[in-house]
Parts: sequence; C-alpha cells; structure tokens
Amino acid sequence: MATFLYRLGRFAFRRRHFVALFWVALLALAGVGAAGAPAAGNSSFSIPGTEAQKAFDLLEERFPGSSADGATARVVFKAPDGEKITDAGNKATVQDTVDALGGGSEVARVTDPYQGGGVSQDGGIAYASVTYEVSGMELEETSRDALKAAAQDARDAGLTVEIGGDALQAMPETGTAEIIGIGIAAIVLVITLGSLLAAGLPLLTAVIGVGIGVASITALASTLDLGSTTSILASMIGLAVGIDYALFVVSRYRAELAEGRAREEAAGRAVGTAGSAVVFAGLTVVIALVGLSVVNIPMLTKMGIAAAATVAIAVLIALTLIPALLGYAGRRVRPAGEKSKLLGGGRGDGGKKADRPNMGTRWASFVVRRPLAVLLLGVVGLGAAAVPATSLELGLPDDGSQPTSTTQRRGYDLLSEGFGPGFNGPLVVVVDAKGSDDPQAVFQQAGEDIKSLDNVVNVSPAQPNKAGDTATITVIPDAKPSSVTTEDLVHDIRDAGAGIKADSGADVLVTGATAMNIDVSQKLNDALVPYLVLVVGLAFLLLIVVFRSILVPLKAALGFLLSVLAALGAVVAVYQWGWLSGLMGVEETGPIMSMMPIFMVGVVFGLAMDYEVFLVTRIREAYVHGENPRQAVVTGFRYSARVVTAAAVIMMAVFAGFIGSSDSMVKMIGFGLAVAVLFDAFVVRMAIVPAVLALLGKKAWWLPKWLDRALPNVDVEGESLSAHGDPKNEDKELVRV
Repeated sequence: MATFLYRLGRFAFRRRHFVALFWVALLALAGVGAAGAPAAGNSSFSIPGTEAQKAFDLLEERFPGSSADGATARVVFKAPDGEKITDAGNKATVQDTVDALGGGSEVARVTDPYQGGGVSQDGGIAYASVTYEVSGMELEETSRDALKAAAQDARDAGLTVEIGGDALQAMPETGTAEIIGIGIAAIVLVITLGSLLAAGLPLLTAVIGVGIGVASITALASTLDLGSTTSILASMIGLAVGIDYALFVVSRYRAELAEGRAREEAAGRAVGTAGSAVVFAGLTVVIALVGLSVVNIPMLTKMGIAAAATVAIAVLIALTLIPALLGYAGRRVRPAGEKSKLLGGGRGDGGKKADRPNMGTRWASFVVRRPLAVLLLGVVGLGAAAVPATSLELGLPDDGSQPTSTTQRRGYDLLSEGFGPGFNGPLVVVVDAKGSDDPQAVFQQAGEDIKSLDNVVNVSPAQPNKAGDTATITVIPDAKPSSVTTEDLVHDIRDAGAGIKADSGADVLVTGATAMNIDVSQKLNDALVPYLVLVVGLAFLLLIVVFRSILVPLKAALGFLLSVLAALGAVVAVYQWGWLSGLMGVEETGPIMSMMPIFMVGVVFGLAMDYEVFLVTRIREAYVHGENPRQAVVTGFRYSARVVTAAAVIMMAVFAGFIGSSDSMVKMIGFGLAVAVLFDAFVVRMAIVPAVLALLGKKAWWLPKWLDRALPNVDVEGESLSAHGDPKNEDKELVRV
C-alpha cells in the first residue's frame, strides 16, 4: 500500500499538469450536468415492509386517480375577533378563496369547509383542503404562487389565513453560518500550517471535491429521486473530511521537507504514509455511510451513498490533486516549523522554540504519567453528558416543529386551536374487504370498533371505492401527532384490526403521515443493533489489519460508543429538553428526529475512526521503529496532536455552520455531529486513547501469531519506503504507475 501510494504521489507531483487538468475537467463536466438538470425537490418517501406503506400502496391500487401521493395544502381561515367564520361576509370570502384554489391546472380537488365539516364548533376557524395531482417535488412554482395569492386575497378581506401541508415546503437554506464555518477553518489552517498558500490548498481541494460531488448529485437528482437535503448532507460531510484529509497530507509533506528531503520525494512519502491513513480512514467513513442501506429506507440509503461517494472523491483528491498542487507551489510551501514572512517567518529565536517541547508533547507526557486519573475523568465526564440520552424520544418533524414565523406552523396552531391537537395528525384506516361476503358490514364494524377505543375524538363514516370492496376511514386522535398517546392509538387500531381479520378475513391497515412517522421510528429502532454490528464489525476487522492489534481496535470501538452516546445526550438536552435552545435557534422542542441516532452512529463512527487512524498510526510508527510504548505515545503526539486538533476544530466549525439551516433535520444533524467531534477528538482520542495505551503498554500491540501470519501487510507506517530515495537528493528516476 505505502509503496503504491508513494509512487502515485510522485507521479502526481511530476505530472501535475495532467492531474490538475483531469480534476478541473471532471468538475466542469459535473457542473454542466447540474446546470441542465431539473432542480432537486423533496424525495418521495417510502418505507418498504411497513403496514403504513402497504396501506398507501393499496390506496394507489384501489382508488385510482385519488392522487394519494399528491401534494396537499390546508388553507386555514380565522374570523376577526367578535365575528364568526360563518357570518355572511366571511363565508363569501372563504368561498371565493375556495373557488380560486380550484382553478389551478395541477389541482385535483378542493374541499369546501362548509360542506365537508371543516368549520370549528365555535364557528371561529375553518379550513379548506387542497390536493394536487403531482407530488410536492414536481409541483410547479406557478401553483405555489396561486396558492399564496388566494390566501393573500382572503387576508386583504380581513381574515387571518395560514397555509399548512407540504405544498409550500421550502428548499432548506443553510444561511451565512456555513460561510462563517469555512472562515474559521481557514484561520485554523493558517495557524496550523504557518502559510497562507499551504492553508489555501486544503480549502481549494475540499471545495473542488464537494463541487464535483454536489454537482453530480444535482445532475442525478431527478433521475434517482434524490431529495434536496441529500446534497446538503453530502456537502457537510464532504467539506469536513476533504479539508481534514488534505491537511494531513500537506502537514506530512512539510514534515518530510523538514527532514531534508527533496520536494518530489517529500510528496511521495507524504502520500505513502499520511495517504495510507487517509485511505483507511476514508474506508471506515464509506463503510459507515453505505451501511445505512441495511435500514431499508430508500431515502436514508440514497443519502448515505451520496455522502459516501463525496467522501471517496475527497480521498482521491487528497492522494492526487494535493501532491500536484504542491508541485505548483514549489518553495512557497515551507518545511514544518517555518512560517512565511507575512506571518512572522524568518525572525530569529536563537533556536529556543526548536528545543522547547510542543503542546502535544507536554500533554502526552502528562497523560502517560497519570493514565488512570485521565481515563476515569474522561469516562465519567462522557457518562455524565450521556445521561439525557436515557430520556430520548423519537419522532419525525411535522409542521408543529417549524419556527413560529412560518405560515405552516401558524396554520398548525390554528387547527389545534379550532379542532384539537389531533386534527393535525389524522389517521387513515384502509379496510380491504375484497374477500368478504358483506363488505359494508365489515366497514361498519371497523368504524364501531375504532370509535370504542380510548383517545379517539372523531371517526368519519367509511368511504368505499367504486368497486365497493375497499374503504377508508379517517380517525382524529385527541393528542398531537408526535405524542406517545397517538402512537399507542395506532397500535390499538391495529390490534382491533387483527380481531376483525380473524372474524371476517378483511385487512385493516393504518396509514397517513402520522402512522408513517411511527413506522419509520420503529423500523429505525429495530435496525440500530444490526447496523451497529455490521458497521462496527467491518471497521473492527479493517482496523485489525491497519494496526495489527486486537486491543487497539477494541478500544477504538468502545471509545466511539462513549462519544456517540454523549453526543446524543447533548442533542436531547438542547432539542428535547430545551437547554440553550435560544442560543442554538431552537424555537420548538420536541421528539428527536427518528433517524438521528442511526445517522449519528454511522457518520460519527466513520469520523471517529479518522482521528483514531491518524493519531494511532503515528504512535505505532514510533513503536515499530524501536521506542518503548509510553515514549511512542509521546512521540506520536509530538508529530500528530497539533494536526489532529486542527482537523477536529475545522470539522466542528464546518458542521456547526449548518446549525443555521432553515431545515430542522439539517440543523439537528449539524449540531449533533459538531458536538460528537468535540467529544470524540478532544476527550476520547486526545485523552482516553493515550491513557489506555499507556496502561496497556506492549499488550496494546499484541496479536496472535497465527493471525499475524494470515493478515496482509498493508504497511500504513511506510516501513517499505526506507528503500526509496535519498532524503537530501532529487531522485531523477521516472516513476511509472
């Protein structure tokens, strides 16, 4: 591995024009594809194997033309104080609005609130439902404009009008915070590398990599049904790892220059050593992201694969484009320890700084002297941060989680005020009586059984299809959609349906957005353990090959569990309990997004292994070159702690930038990943890892002899490179790849 990458690095350095042209051409090609592709919308949401999806598919089959997957909008009207929505003037305004709403080319149907029971008991609030023939992803902007215009006309007439549903669901925006995150990353790079040019290389290559990845996702969005959040999450992860991977290669290049090696040789050795770590770190991230497919939720699978592809691009760029750009930079990228004149370089210090131990050396020396105390403090601290995770409640965001400034949230609140909180999450019960002798009797029995259940406010009469063998029943719970009470009601209806099936053979299925959310949460909960076993198991085997040890990969996996639990605890404290909610821009607390735990497990595990690989390979490199275990820890920290710390700060800044997103899912994921990197990099990898290695001593690197013989030697430490090149002379040999 190291030899191949060494040759690849030298080839890229020497053939820099060809390599740079290749990546620029690829970026241009992806950009052209993105420019000519339809804009991404909201990905169609399906959860194969669940009852809610089965019922939805049955509706599509038995109720053709019903636009079951079409976009919906609820236009909510409220009369002025002291008036009723049924007053003649207000009624005329509402009916004019309904007529206007029905005139759209994509509108399938509009319900009149005065004919469809859409007026509250006190007469103050009414709503009209609009169903479109196409999904929210395909809805034309003219239809959205017509919806807004109709609502505005009613407002001008004196009514309060708000719009809920997915017809107005906006594309998520990340805001200026993302730019601030990149700015922080730039500052950290300048401080770490001591040169504006050297700092600019990781930023430039990361932007190129993310540009290729996001442009490719945009180009394929319509064909592969990729949602608008897919590109945002891919850019979030791709930007963070792209900067970090490039930083590690550039830092190693400068260290090789400081050893007196020629620039082409230094580039080859940087890619052969740091590049090997990049490859295996990237592999762990890719495994974690692609492994999300085991959940069998297409949207999550697509998000994981798209992000994994962006990470793979970041790895390839770090291995090829970085050494090519270093070739262009020439002597303007200085050896480690030297700064550019602009940043104060060239001022004599009498050699004092060179003789003084750096911060990484001093910290590692402290840890190896007090390993048990550091270990206990780190574990107890992370354990305390993880305590809120014991109160974790899962759900999927609806209009009730939107900021109060949005019309969707205000419409949600008006419906709760006029009709009760459960009205925002109606349950659709589908009764399939195709094999029954008396379908009408089955429909009636199903309705009566559901009415007898607790926590039910209203049950609509059964609405059969034209064939008369299938009917829908709308059930209004008495609690809000995300409550445990509503979840219990869904299970109660399904239990009652089992009894009906036993008596008549008819299937009773529950669907609707609320039931879908409940089924998604359950599916994700059920998949979490198998996913953990798969991802951690594969990465554990990979790390055994990298470190040639059993205990080091085991320690890495246990440390990851600590950091991810602590990060989940922080997410619960902020987004569920409301701690620091004002600072984080959280306007409404509630259940944690149901895919958050499994997504965090996947992404955080991959990122945690990044720091494990970069830090511990440097420690192992010192150990295999003859240093005792404790001294190897100090040596590893002397060369890598500064860079790993900078990489962690950069990644935190990039993730934190997405907290400013308008999308609640992106906002929560950005916060969770930033906190997870904080815990994992600075507590687990920088404190617990050296403490454990110091306590274990030589046992940390124990490997059974039979396994040592069976494992391939990937040579991450670059031992084989000792035969290549003279450190202080240019190697003129043409390296062929």
